[in-house]
Amino acid sequence: MIRLVGLFTIIPSSLLLTVVYFIFFANSKTDSAALKTFGAVLSVFLVISAAMILSVGVYILVTGHHPMEPFIRQMLQNLMWE
Repeated sequence: MIRLVGLFTIIPSSLLLTVVYFIFFANSKTDSAALKTFGAVLSVFLVISAAMILSVGVYILVTGHHPMEPFIRQMLQNLMWE
């Protein structure tokens, strides 16, 4: 069941890539060199973020373990003992 969580990483990564597309579109319409540089840097960071989100999703799909699972279990145990 936890493996299906990996599929849900497609949603935020596709949203980030959609934002990158609109940044590139707006970047092509501007004449300012500073804005073009800022748009390119922002686009690179967003593409890297989307790739990281997708890689975590692939990791969850392949292994079946969520990276935060030990921390969540520990937090739940602490809540149950209080």
